[in-house]
Amino acid sequence: MVESANMASDQFVVALTNTAPSATNSILADITPISYTNLSSRNLTTASSSQTAGTYSLSLSDLVLTASGAVATFRYVVIYDDTPTSPADPLVCWYDYGSAVTMASGETFTIDFGANLLTLA
Repeated sequence: MVESANMASDQFVVALTNTAPSATNSILADITPISYTNLSSRNLTTASSSQTAGTYSLSLSDLVLTASGAVATFRYVVIYDDTPTSPADPLVCWYDYGSAVTMASGETFTIDFGANLLTLA
């Protein structure tokens, strides 16, 4: 049985990977994330969640990841819902940064979500 997501209150988290996700990937266990040793918190903060005239919008605050040591190379940023237990950690979306990213100690990587992470009509 699949639990439904509560987009307004569930905890969304960033996963980083150097392997391209595919449309058949549906949960975090389907991808190979990098090691998060030496990396700041990947938890996302909901900036707003609203529904108007049948259209739902979810906005997330930008996330700045900070390295406290060398971080494994990644290219893809994956967003997953850490709240549901069945199935655990369903994937929400991902994007391709376009090239490999490496981070040395003290460097930052900003994930800018723009106006909305998603809009559903």
